[in-house]
Amino acid sequence: MTQRFTLHPTHPQARLLRQAAEVLGAGGLVAMPTDACYVLACRLGDKAAVDRMRAIRGLDERHLLTLMCRDLSELSTYAMVDNRQYRFLKEWAPGPYTFVLDATREVPRRLWHPSRRTIGLRVPDAPVAQGLLEAHGEPVLCSSLILPDEDDPLTEADAIVERLARRVELVLDAGGQGFVPTTVIDLTGDEPLIVRVGCGSIEGMVARGAETSALRVRF
Repeated sequence: MTQRFTLHPTHPQARLLRQAAEVLGAGGLVAMPTDACYVLACRLGDKAAVDRMRAIRGLDERHLLTLMCRDLSELSTYAMVDNRQYRFLKEWAPGPYTFVLDATREVPRRLWHPSRRTIGLRVPDAPVAQGLLEAHGEPVLCSSLILPDEDDPLTEADAIVERLARRVELVLDAGGQGFVPTTVIDLTGDEPLIVRVGCGSIEGMVARGAETSALRVRF
């Protein structure tokens, strides 16, 4: 049975966040709001939950998932970050951005890019997401809640509960969310490369020399 917790969007109830963290820890899938769109989230090391997430999204193993972290210190545990990359991250995180970086050995190999040792990471600027990460005590894997053969993510808890009943353990309801997923920036090259334009503004990045790729990837 799918549970639903109604949370205050800016001051989420600590008791409910702790209960949501327990659901994650027990191998559950959680639909949660962020500073971009709704995402599906699960525990990093839980292969069964990851496989269920991919099945709901209709994704194969070549599709990258995102590791959502509390802060840059936690992010740097899972990604190799040099001084140039850190300065960029410090300017743009937290926020609705996903950063592609070289993965460390803390990231399971099955989550790496199939041809490169990279992973997408983000630090959300959203009280509910941050509160759940704090209660959980470690990053979570997530993916935009876009169902197969659809272009836009689900935006309302009512629709998520109706369409994913018994396929996810918990829906966190903090009000309606937007349709746009994160902006994705590849930081593995000499200059930042914007590979998907999403919720986060790119004007400042482009003004400072970031390139924009013709490729669009979905996380």
